[in-house]
Amino acid sequence: MLPVSQFSEFVTQNRLFNSGSVVLAAVSGGMDSVLMARLLAASGQAFAIAHCNFQLRGAEADADQAFCRDLATEMNAPFHTINFDTTAFAARHKLSIQMAARQLRYQWFDELRLQNHYCTIALAHHQNDAIETILLNLTRGTGITGLHGILPQNGHLTRPLLFLGRDEIESIVSKNNIPYREDSSNSSTKYARNLIRHEVIPKLKTLNPSLERTFEHNLQHFRQLEQLLEQETDKYRQQLIIHGDELHLPLAVIRQLSPQHLLLFSLLQPYGFNRENVDRIITSLDKHSGRTFNSATHNLLLDRDKLILTENRIKEHASLTIAADAHLLNYGAFRLSVLHDDSPLVIRDNPMATSVDTDRLIYPLLMRPWQQGDTFQPLGMKGRQLLSDFFIQQKLPLHQKEQVPVLINGNGDIIWLGGYRLDDRYKVSAKTKKVTIFELNNTL
Repeated sequence: MLPVSQFSEFVTQNRLFNSGSVVLAAVSGGMDSVLMARLLAASGQAFAIAHCNFQLRGAEADADQAFCRDLATEMNAPFHTINFDTTAFAARHKLSIQMAARQLRYQWFDELRLQNHYCTIALAHHQNDAIETILLNLTRGTGITGLHGILPQNGHLTRPLLFLGRDEIESIVSKNNIPYREDSSNSSTKYARNLIRHEVIPKLKTLNPSLERTFEHNLQHFRQLEQLLEQETDKYRQQLIIHGDELHLPLAVIRQLSPQHLLLFSLLQPYGFNRENVDRIITSLDKHSGRTFNSATHNLLLDRDKLILTENRIKEHASLTIAADAHLLNYGAFRLSVLHDDSPLVIRDNPMATSVDTDRLIYPLLMRPWQQGDTFQPLGMKGRQLLSDFFIQQKLPLHQKEQVPVLINGNGDIIWLGGYRLDDRYKVSAKTKKVTIFELNNTL
């Protein structure tokens, strides 16, 4: 028997989706994702299946794709599939194969979600995946946020199998004679996650056979500690003094923070400051005033009795003309790169980059700050929206609105809000023959 009641209870408790919506299930053909699809079907949830062929394993990958197509047919579920030239994409963008595959699949999943109005993207991560993530984060260095593991819901991504461990999944699949595909690359330990999965966790389980249950309890504690830290940070955040376009943080407040480093980092992290920045700031508190510290987006000045936080601004009314043969340009604190590509690539995972249907561009283009009265058609929407309303929805304060680079077509249309949203009229579609990729990098 499938654990349908447990599955439905977990979905309901975490408010992952409801019976009146349609879920997009990411299915590789492996044991975990096939069980997730079976549980979605058994619980009566409407869903579609999406499968990526990364063309890395030849005939084996093609067989996975055919298996998932047959599974969707059996379940009477809409089926979406795509073939990626992952190796070429990784080389072009100087990424590892794993990171390239990750970017490609999440970009495509989100595109499918928007185009077909799916409520969420269901991923088949389980308790052992959460353990592996925590151990990876600890190995690389992390704070409390990195200890909460994989969340049941993160934006439009949901993980309805987090109530199960790998051993439980294997048992369920075996007892119910559920067919699935085995990915041979999962057994390779050349990837860090596989090394932890096949060598580290088995040794830990010799110390604690109930490792999954123990970690689940730990995760609950870590998530509660994260909430507690946020509540404590909010108390001090209220003592930030708004002075025109500046934020002032009294040194008297900083000196009473306890634990000082943890709380100051929590206060300054939203402004781009990392732990090393915070170390230097604390070391300088009792030294001469006038020292400055910089993040990618903000400047922080040590004054006599306060820290003064200001933004790295794009000069008001600054504008940049972009010719058809432009490749690399400077705009305020940003460097804009323009790349022309014959493949219909959709950039989704990187908010500072976007791909546009080349045939819709009218040169010269213009990049400038937003202006009152500007409107555009946000990706996924049919109607137009004022930029001022869009910024309110994004909860952007005034000084951050002024920093958003706005890309304008030669006909006056807004093409892209750099870092936020593409205009729907300029998206890459099935009819697109060539794309132009715009990418912004902060130079500060």
